Amino acid sequence: MNLIATELHSPRPRFRTATRVAIVGAGFSGTMLALNLLEQADVEVLLIERDRHRMGAGVAYSSSESGHLLNVRAGNMSAFADRPDHFCNWLAARGLGCDAAFVTRATYGRYLREALAAAMEKHGRRLKLVDDAVLDIEERGGQVTLGLVNGGLIEADRAVLAIGNLPPHDPPAINGARLPAHRYIGDPWASAFEDGLDKDASVLVIGTGLTAVDVILRLVAHGHEGPITALSRRGLRPHRHLESLPRPQPVLAKPAPDLSELVRWARGESGERDWRLVVDSIRPITQMMWASADGEKRARFLRHLRPFWDVHRHRLAPEVADRIDALVASGQLRFRAGKIADVTAERDALAVSWLPRGEGGRVVTHVQRMINCTGPQGDLLRSSDPLVKRMLGAKRIRPDALRLGLDIDRDGHIIDAQGRASEHILAIGPMTRGDLWEVVAVPDIRIQVSALARRLVNAHWLGGEGL
Repeated sequence: MNLIATELHSPRPRFRTATRVAIVGAGFSGTMLALNLLEQADVEVLLIERDRHRMGAGVAYSSSESGHLLNVRAGNMSAFADRPDHFCNWLAARGLGCDAAFVTRATYGRYLREALAAAMEKHGRRLKLVDDAVLDIEERGGQVTLGLVNGGLIEADRAVLAIGNLPPHDPPAINGARLPAHRYIGDPWASAFEDGLDKDASVLVIGTGLTAVDVILRLVAHGHEGPITALSRRGLRPHRHLESLPRPQPVLAKPAPDLSELVRWARGESGERDWRLVVDSIRPITQMMWASADGEKRARFLRHLRPFWDVHRHRLAPEVADRIDALVASGQLRFRAGKIADVTAERDALAVSWLPRGEGGRVVTHVQRMINCTGPQGDLLRSSDPLVKRMLGAKRIRPDALRLGLDIDRDGHIIDAQGRASEHILAIGPMTRGDLWEVVAVPDIRIQVSALARRLVNAHWLGGEGL
């Protein structure tokens, strides 16, 4: 009864029909929200992106590397939740196969750009692409005002943050070390990390996940022949997809209440069918399971199970896995488990002191280049993004409890430092993972943006009052 009373009396924003929506970020999340809005109502959309070359595709699908493949089969990569065959039909129209194919990320980026171009042609007067960066967002008089880098202002009745992932954070042993920029690459997507590197040079990749795989493949594609070491706490690398597996049978109810019991359930099920089918079978209820877990349970999952979840859940296309296996077999690539203790810049190298997992004593490795591939992070307090810093400083946003991203309410409104939900500023995409957890891949984000678009352009009834 107390819970019901709390829900009834908690101040929550009321959705009113939006007529002008400003979307900050034109990666997958922002672009697809714009397209959904345009198709569902007579609404004006301003899609704002600071990097014109990533308009429509974002960081994830702007890669031009032929070796960078999608980690999800093309058959499940439609951008539209209500049109599951949209991407396959697009591929077929261009003489490309679909079925179980893993296409390049460049191909998928082209698909998204063409979808955006088609929307421009169809809804041109209602869709405006803004090539600029947002420095601040304020709520005034029932509207939002967005301040741009060029000094301009945009007014709308809703603003949606679709800022994607934050760049990787420096590991503790490196943070503040002031290493030479040509030796240490803090963000592999912000620079050409292979430039100026001797082909026989020794490279240390910090991290062993999907970002590390991307970086390793790019190094080799650009002719690198020197030794590459990929280092992470546990040394785990992503597993591969298998061809010709049947469709997973979805689990529609939580299989176990506690994490330890859930692990036992998964192991038991894996004795009867391929573990990939077991992991994929709980995808329909992953967000429900996360929502039902309290803060302590979520923290324990992140501390103990997340690395194992990531390598089983986010898998490699078979062709990519074959390339990585070949590099390991040749001796050029090694995966190691350990923790960096200290890094010192020497005249012609970096001296990296690290502690191998399960072994005594330190090991010192000399490398000509070190690349941070720990992957996207979400701790707002460590972000250098101007908009994030400005809104944090003004106390208009706050981190979620586990610092995975933005704190939001159940409808996607951002929550300020005093715990109040905004009426006019919302968030979508990976920065909402603290609330939803499984919201980093296309199949999950397309559902999120479709649902938010419907809420934004349709009046709802809340508290018995029509809005």
